[in-house]
Formats: sequence, C-alpha cells, structure tokens
Amino acid sequence: MTDSFGPIRDEDADGAVVGMGPEAGASRKEPIRVLVVDDHALFRRGLEIVLAAEEDIQVVGEAGDGAEAVDKAADLLPDIVLMDVRMPKRGGIEACTSIKEVAPSAKIIMLTISDEEADLYDAIKAGATGYLLKEISTDEVATAIRAVADGQSQISPSMASKLLTEFKSMIQRTDERRLVPAPRLTDRELEVLKLVATGMNNRDIAKELFISENTVKNHVRNILEKLQLHSRMEAVVYAMREKILEIR
Repeated sequence: MTDSFGPIRDEDADGAVVGMGPEAGASRKEPIRVLVVDDHALFRRGLEIVLAAEEDIQVVGEAGDGAEAVDKAADLLPDIVLMDVRMPKRGGIEACTSIKEVAPSAKIIMLTISDEEADLYDAIKAGATGYLLKEISTDEVATAIRAVADGQSQISPSMASKLLTEFKSMIQRTDERRLVPAPRLTDRELEVLKLVATGMNNRDIAKELFISENTVKNHVRNILEKLQLHSRMEAVVYAMREKILEIR
C-alpha cells in the first residue's frame, strides 16, 4: 500500500511492512461486494470502471443520494459502502446510521472532497470505518476497500493529523483546567452530560429524560459555559477524564 493513507504500520526485522490488525489480503472465497454512492453519475461510473478491473471486488449497485443508499444497502447487503459526504436529499453522514441499522455487517468508507474536521468527527461517530479524500489515486481506492474489508480503518493522512492535533489540544486544555476546581454541575446537568458523552443527540436526550429539546439545549449550553468547553466532543473528553462516564 502506498503512503497516501492507511493504518498505522510497522516494519519487521527484514524491513517488510506489516499491517496492524487482521492480516490484509487474506484469501476470500467471494469477492468484496461494494455499493457506490455519489451524487455525480460520472464519478460513480468512473469508480465502477476502475473497480471492475479488480478480480476480488464486485460493484453490486449504485446510489445518487443518502436516502437511495439506505434502500439499496437494505436490499443488496453489501460488504462495503463507498459513499460521499455531501449529497442532495440526504447526506452521507446522516445515511451512515441508517445503513448500519439495515445492513449491520456493511462497512462504510466516506470518499469525499470535504477536509472539514467536523465532517470527519461526525462520520466516525455515525459508524464510518474509513474517511478518504478524493485526491487519492484509483489504485488506492481498491487497496482501501480491501483493508477495510479485512477489519482495518482507513483515514487520509491529512485528516488523521487533524484528528490527532485536535485531540491533543483538547487533552491539554482539559489538563490545564484540572489545576483549578471545576464548577459544580447540578444533578440534571450531570445527567445530560453523561448522555451527551454516550453520543446521544438533543432529541434522544429529551426523550430519555422526559424533558423538551429546548431544555436539553439550555442544559448543554450551561454545561459548556460552566466547564469552559467549546464543543460536545470536548464534553466527552471531559466526562472521560473526570470519570463521569466510564468507557468500557
């Protein structure tokens, strides 16, 4: 695999590259079944032509938006869904969660031009196993599909770097705040923080606590202000570090 993207790798005593996680390239009895999702028909066609040359990969269907992708995934049960982030009707990130519900065994790779950190975070949270920028070569697309099918995660280096930088920054800010006593949260705010840290959105938290969605928004705003946090992701890190939420 080239150095454009891929899992963290190490070298053995002979200098050969060794992939982390399940062995890549393990023999398969059946080809990897791929669903291609993109709102540009020409791009979809290009991917199909490229992947058709791979003996171990079979494009079983295509979709032009997230809504159609969910229907196709439920019908075709692909091994891999190769999907864009931003599409009309229903975006790729929003479709991720629904695809995981209708085709639990499918693994989702976001293939996009979006290098926004927020899209990367949301995609991972929604269940994507890979996040690749469309700047990669056609050969690397096939390599990524095989790697994800073998149980590895794939993130373009520039995006992985942003993810690590942001995470280190959040940890540093959290460590700095630990030097002074944290403001006391109310019991209800602690309840909301725990649910935020488990990945629930405001609507689900409102249902869980039998309160309105606006009330949840107010609680979240108060929590962030009290703890001097800037985002829900920072709230998750804070909850983990303060052992408010135990990650098992």
